[in-house]
Amino acid sequence: MRKEEINRLLLRQRGLAVMRSSLDAPSARGMLGILYLVSDERPEEGKVAELLARLWEELAVETEPLLPDAWQSRMVSEILDSENPFSLCAEKDEVPPVLMEQARRDLRSLKLLFDLDSVTLFEMVERAVPSLGGMWVPWRDPGRCNDGSPRCAIASILASTDDWGECAEPLVEHFRRHGAGRFGRFRAFRWDKGALKPVAHPDPVSLRNLIGYERERTPIVANTRRFLKGLPAHHALLYGLPGTGKSSTVKAVSNEMAEDGLRLIEVAKEDLGELPMVLDAVRERGLRFVVFVDDLSFEENEVEYKSLKALLEGSVESPPENVRIYATSNRRNLIRESFSERGGDDIHSHDTMHEKQSLAARFGLRVTFPTPDQEKYLEIVRGLVKERGIEASEEELVEKALLWDRWQSGRSGRTARQFVDELQAGG
Repeated sequence: MRKEEINRLLLRQRGLAVMRSSLDAPSARGMLGILYLVSDERPEEGKVAELLARLWEELAVETEPLLPDAWQSRMVSEILDSENPFSLCAEKDEVPPVLMEQARRDLRSLKLLFDLDSVTLFEMVERAVPSLGGMWVPWRDPGRCNDGSPRCAIASILASTDDWGECAEPLVEHFRRHGAGRFGRFRAFRWDKGALKPVAHPDPVSLRNLIGYERERTPIVANTRRFLKGLPAHHALLYGLPGTGKSSTVKAVSNEMAEDGLRLIEVAKEDLGELPMVLDAVRERGLRFVVFVDDLSFEENEVEYKSLKALLEGSVESPPENVRIYATSNRRNLIRESFSERGGDDIHSHDTMHEKQSLAARFGLRVTFPTPDQEKYLEIVRGLVKERGIEASEEELVEKALLWDRWQSGRSGRTARQFVDELQAGG
């Protein structure tokens, strides 16, 4: 690439209008810095060597292998992770024609930078600074990107298309279905210290791995599917004793429907006062979110339930249409009551009790996960044993499972899983 071509490339990157944030990452800034140096008539050799060494080091630890060439892989990642006017409007399927046309032109400019794979870049550097010849191995891995993910699919489209202006429509469809920025890359989040933090390795539990409680899970699945279709859907409360599969159900439903645009946000009970901040973070997004509150219950002196109650129904500001709250609890009424409250010095004690009890009623869908009887417990055990391919006679299995049940604190799906874990380990 001649110096005038490099200067043209750099000028087009500076003129990006709607997708300029795609070049905010350190790797992109490093690449542009190298190009600026080698376009000079007398490039500063030490600076070129330093910048290219740093870029090589960063790309060597590329964590998302979308394409064989690490630079091209990183560049596609940044395009998909960028939250810009084009990607955010595409996520909501509301891209104005003028924005679409500008995105096509920006994409054509970005394609010039994408074409600088490692071999091309090293050849360019060696021509500008011959003393650096042979210093670096091209960062290529032919075995990259074989997981069939949506991000790999769109990367393959970009890599095989000469005119990136033609890729605007596939990108719109990708952002619309899978989300833009962090919501496109991660499917689960945790609210922590006033911010959404992505969960890189969420619990992989799936609906097909959950044995038993099919009848209880059915309304949760149906409600979530309606929610994803934009139909009326309820906030949901899953009630039952520990180990009956309430939390696993919520996480499995989230995993099952992540490819359809569902994202899970876990909020701890002590952070419920920050729920308005959580909602503001996702209110204008095109995806749909389940705010998950696990093990929800309140002591009689705790008042955080009032903010949750106002959010579910009764606040001046309505909750976002793209958010539903799924909570699990070991208490049917969520708030502990004492007999002293019923006969205390509160003149309107009946009203006070009614206010506390009404929180559970604000969840339009309430599902009870009962403690399994012996037959259900053994059904779960048999299903898990079959799923894992463990060989055991029926008589031996039943005898050991019931003995394990007596040793544990109570019969549940969790107890069944723990027994099968022990059985698989040779216990």
